[in-house]
Amino acid sequence: MKEVLIVDGYNVIGAWGELQRLKEKDIGQARDRLIEVLAEYQAFTGKHVILVFDAYYVRGVENKQQKFNIEIIYTKEKETADECIEKLVKEVKNIQTQVYVATSDYAEQRTIFGQGALRKSARELLIEVQDMDREIHISLEVHRKTKPQAKIKIDKEIMEKFEQMRRGE
Repeated sequence: MKEVLIVDGYNVIGAWGELQRLKEKDIGQARDRLIEVLAEYQAFTGKHVILVFDAYYVRGVENKQQKFNIEIIYTKEKETADECIEKLVKEVKNIQTQVYVATSDYAEQRTIFGQGALRKSARELLIEVQDMDREIHISLEVHRKTKPQAKIKIDKEIMEKFEQMRRGE
């Protein structure tokens, strides 16, 4: 079964401490950081991620973008992220696709639950992302420790030259 995560962007930014602090300085940096985090999440989990920002902070016509393989939607002016998310759930949800919506907006959670999507609070998503970061860190540590060691003792200078050749430098 295919899994899709639809994220209410500004709701999550407002709920995550790191992103909230970035938002106070520059909303663009907070959006970019959320996109980076969700790109890692998508790569790690295999879930398709759709990130929705309403036109509250970015005025203009509806805009769809792809960045780091994440589908990013900026709603049209006067359309809320909630309205856009509800339309997306109707479009994406089917017998072969399970849809999750990440938002801490209780009214929105109830609405999308009624459409067959599952809710995920911003806090639950943050915990998942933190767990993912820990798993990646542990995997990297295990990989470093199990990295095969050369059986022949080679001078460090020669090893550096081999490494440069391997990298094509």
